[in-house]
Amino acid sequence: MISFLILPMQRVTRLPLLMDTICQKTPKESARYEACKRALKEVSKLVRLCNEGARKMERMEMMVTINSQLEFKIKPFPLVSSSRWLLKRGELTAYVEDNGIFSKRTTKQQVYFFLFNDVLIITKKKSEESYNVIDYSLLDHLAVEQYDNEEPSSPLKNSTPILYSRQTSASHLFTLNIRCNYATEEVEMLLGTETLSDRARWITALGQSKDKPYTDRMTLTQVEIIRTYTAKQPDELSLQVADVVLVYQKINDGWYEGERLRDGQRGWFLVECAKEITCRATIEKNMERMGRLLALETNV
Repeated sequence: MISFLILPMQRVTRLPLLMDTICQKTPKESARYEACKRALKEVSKLVRLCNEGARKMERMEMMVTINSQLEFKIKPFPLVSSSRWLLKRGELTAYVEDNGIFSKRTTKQQVYFFLFNDVLIITKKKSEESYNVIDYSLLDHLAVEQYDNEEPSSPLKNSTPILYSRQTSASHLFTLNIRCNYATEEVEMLLGTETLSDRARWITALGQSKDKPYTDRMTLTQVEIIRTYTAKQPDELSLQVADVVLVYQKINDGWYEGERLRDGQRGWFLVECAKEITCRATIEKNMERMGRLLALETNV
């Protein structure tokens, strides 16, 4: 049912591409060419307004829902805001040094992150819809880095077999430095994920507030979508067959991070849904189209 309900919206988002194709096929010296350009400008404006309206409502609903699930054991944070939205959420393993009387050892704890566009909320899960907030920090105060050493040892000796198995599966590590948390203290966390792609996605999301070096889009791999992909997480990208995506990262366990050519949206999707474009003429044509479409979206 959901797929049928979103069909009208999907058709609207395809209109700029169809109109751009008409522009390409129309001689530039023709009187019709100017009319086609005006039509492309108007339909791009319509799509932008539709996307912004849909995103705003979805984000506000999600913020209200998440806020109702959080229980602050520390100083409360006013979470609900029209300018705030969820970027990524999920469970991670935190490695904590436990200083005993006779020895020092590393234990593991499960933490649950809610990452928004301006703040990170760190919680511990009480149930499927309830979380205790234990810390939070603005994104500007975060620094993240991949950790390539072997997994710290050792888990709690009295862990149950099920818990031990769950804990030891998080072997892909990275460090998160919080320069100023809710109590204006500096905290450093060693975190683990179960897969390479999970680690890459968390590092990308947590480090997004930093200035990134300029990337020449002409140097990026282009792929064409051969199978529809529907985003399941906030940091993923929904794609339709024949969409073209510029690839920024490829992770060995089967994930791409890319930018959708038709509207510049960026996110993650499965490698198996895409086929690499190797024809140079097609690559250059796609870049010309992207320049036209994005320029129109930002100047309507």
